[in-house]
Amino acid sequence: MNSKLIAPSVLAADFGNLQRDIEMINKSEADWFHIDIMDGVFVPNISYGMPVLKAIAKHAKKTIDVHLMIIDPDRYIKEFAELGSNILTVHYEACTHLHRTIQAIKAEGMKAGVAINPHTNVDLLKDVIKDLDLVLVMSVNPGFGGQSFIENTYSKVRQLKEMIVNHSASALIEVDGGVTDKNAAKLVKAGADVLVAGSYVFKAKDQLETIKGLKKIANS
Repeated sequence: MNSKLIAPSVLAADFGNLQRDIEMINKSEADWFHIDIMDGVFVPNISYGMPVLKAIAKHAKKTIDVHLMIIDPDRYIKEFAELGSNILTVHYEACTHLHRTIQAIKAEGMKAGVAINPHTNVDLLKDVIKDLDLVLVMSVNPGFGGQSFIENTYSKVRQLKEMIVNHSASALIEVDGGVTDKNAAKLVKAGADVLVAGSYVFKAKDQLETIKGLKKIANS
């Protein structure tokens, strides 16, 4: 069985102590850095942009998993590759020519992911599922951290897993939003491969232990 991965969401980190939090993830049992880029147009919030990603990439010693919550992501694919992104995920809802966008991401040497909002049906991905390395299922409405988990996510993950198996595809399923020790096991059972955790990790008293605990639940 493939080991399930934990990807702390840097959006929830302390920006006054960003290097400290990056070092914490490096030291922890986490597998990836999950980095949310928001433009204030596609989602009602603005996060950080290229300079902060560049600073993170300079210190990060693990896979950099970038989630673009922006309109017209094609404009920046090359730039995100140059900044050290290993995985680049775009939103289904933001791409008019999704297949072309996926090909452009791969052409820059990155793994290609597609994210879907809570209201988007997983069936809409069946024509591209074999081209994807990752599907990111949003389990909250994208834009802000600290929201509560949407229960319908479990059945979406199950549906998606079935589609991946039926198409002999190899995409990983990533879940982002409201992930804690309370729903991690159920998400993995439904078919999730990567769990993104933001507030749950960064608001914890002992962040290293929290990540370790989540990793243990996901792989038990």
